[in-house]
Amino acid sequence: MIDLHCHVLPGIDDGARTLADSMLLIDAAVQQGITHIVATPHIHFGTFDNNKLTIANALGEIKHALSNSLSKVQISAAAEVRIGTEMLTLLPQNKLPFLGEYQGKKVLLLEMPHSHIPAGADKLVKWLLNNDVVPMIAHPERNRELQQHPEKINQFVKMGCLFQLTAASLLDDMGDKPKQLAEHWLQDKLFTIVASDSHSMHRRPPKMAEARERIAVLCGDEYAQKLTYNTPKAIAHTHFSF
Repeated sequence: MIDLHCHVLPGIDDGARTLADSMLLIDAAVQQGITHIVATPHIHFGTFDNNKLTIANALGEIKHALSNSLSKVQISAAAEVRIGTEMLTLLPQNKLPFLGEYQGKKVLLLEMPHSHIPAGADKLVKWLLNNDVVPMIAHPERNRELQQHPEKINQFVKMGCLFQLTAASLLDDMGDKPKQLAEHWLQDKLFTIVASDSHSMHRRPPKMAEARERIAVLCGDEYAQKLTYNTPKAIAHTHFSF
């Protein structure tokens, strides 16, 4: 499997605090059957002010540690970018790390607040698309406004957005509402990929294997394979030589 959303880089957001924490998460991911990881630390303006340099430095720490281990996992990095008008400045300056490419467009892992869909989100998404960037909306099943009004996702579907399901949402770890919405949207084949969004061994460890099994039960093995390997591989070809 390939994990395109996780917080394993040490000390730069609310994920792994130390390099030791990072290595524990990576070891757990390998035990789950994950062979390739794109780490996605937060770029949340005013909260986690990461940039390409801070991300590259943290990735370098992990790569150095992995070079001295027996692990064969491959790791790269992008970011989970909180939606905001700052993108209007940073994107033209090539300051936002991309998750990969999909159908000829760069993919940006885009986070909305958990509480609501911000005013103007549709306009920012259209602007990204007009600049040949397709948003991969992170864990929409956890958004409380979408839980109350699932039909509001349709505007982003029609625009051509991609959607990332968090594995733990299927496994009762996030509560009933995210699970119910995740299962509903899985039946509709809405999701593009599933990812761990792992933060630590105590707060959301990687549970990709369990999620893949659940998806196979709900929608069949072919769709489970598509979400956990085929499509992530197609997106991440800019990071890895498969």
